[in-house]
Amino acid sequence: MSRARAKLDDLSSPRWAGRAGLVAGIAGLSVAVLAGLAGAGRVVEGAVTLLVLLVLHVKFITETPARRAGSWWIVAVQAWLTYLPLTVFGAAWTPVCGLLTGALLVMAGRIRSIVLVLLALACGPVMLAAPDATMIDPVWALAAPLAGVAEYAIVSLARRAGQLAEARTEVMRKAVVLERRRFTRDLHDLVGHRLTVLVLKVQLLERLIAERDPKARDEVSETLELLRVLSSDVRAVAHGLRSSSLAAELGSARSLLESARVRCQIRVACRDLPHEVEEALTHALREGVTNVLRHAEARQCSVHLLERDQMVRLTIRNDGVRPPRRPGDAGQGLLNLAERVSGLGGWLEATSSRTGQFTFSVYVPHKK
Repeated sequence: MSRARAKLDDLSSPRWAGRAGLVAGIAGLSVAVLAGLAGAGRVVEGAVTLLVLLVLHVKFITETPARRAGSWWIVAVQAWLTYLPLTVFGAAWTPVCGLLTGALLVMAGRIRSIVLVLLALACGPVMLAAPDATMIDPVWALAAPLAGVAEYAIVSLARRAGQLAEARTEVMRKAVVLERRRFTRDLHDLVGHRLTVLVLKVQLLERLIAERDPKARDEVSETLELLRVLSSDVRAVAHGLRSSSLAAELGSARSLLESARVRCQIRVACRDLPHEVEEALTHALREGVTNVLRHAEARQCSVHLLERDQMVRLTIRNDGVRPPRRPGDAGQGLLNLAERVSGLGGWLEATSSRTGQFTFSVYVPHKK
């Protein structure tokens, strides 16, 4: 069923509709020419000449030209096959001037030439100037160019519709890529952070149980709550829902760092941040705290969120820096964060000192 539906959709596409219209128009002219040739007793040689003319004509109007004008020599040969056979086939050959009109209009559209448009419309009427009036059918000389205009309209509309269909397909492809990228980024930034916290919580719980610390019961409750939050986060990522709260994340960061026995100092001196700025800073705070717990043996950590000259700065400073990882290994989290922040016109900074201090800063313009 799916294959049959795909074939039906293909047959109903603008390209096939244009081909059907083109075949119908050419068939109508061909029948008129062959009927006239039959009356003049020139069917065989006329049919062969017409076949050559039709092959050249269809090749030109359906080609995808490498150059702007395309195979212009085909139009020159077509013009020769339009007027010269009149001396042999007579008035029966008059309708083929409509094919030349269509070809000239196609070329005029490619090179944007008004002169070619005028020549195309004159393909039929110019035959009326023939020295022998019996060689020309005046009705077809005036009517055939209209068939060429109709042919050009069908071909142009079908080509434009095809281009629009391709553009729509490209837009859909880019949308899928962006959604896949969004899902991957959010999954890493949000769920990855929660999983890191869960691992730390379980390790802490294991230590408290071994020490028979009464705080173990409280840690169990916090771990269960964190699992519920993780479940909610997974649904949010799957459905593209974002409900980040910078204030809640600051409180969570303090609780998490202190549960890992890291003394935490938080200072906030800004308020009423735009949603997109607050969301970016929330992800930055998660990434910074996760890196402190993963890649340092910190004893102290400070988080400062300040605003000055319409620029919001989040700074996370900690001690206990471990030896650096491989050079150039920034981690997917920092790459995702850099992408988020750069989209808002901000940037990241990271510095470390010989005393084991590491400073991670995020700068985002406060756009009101």
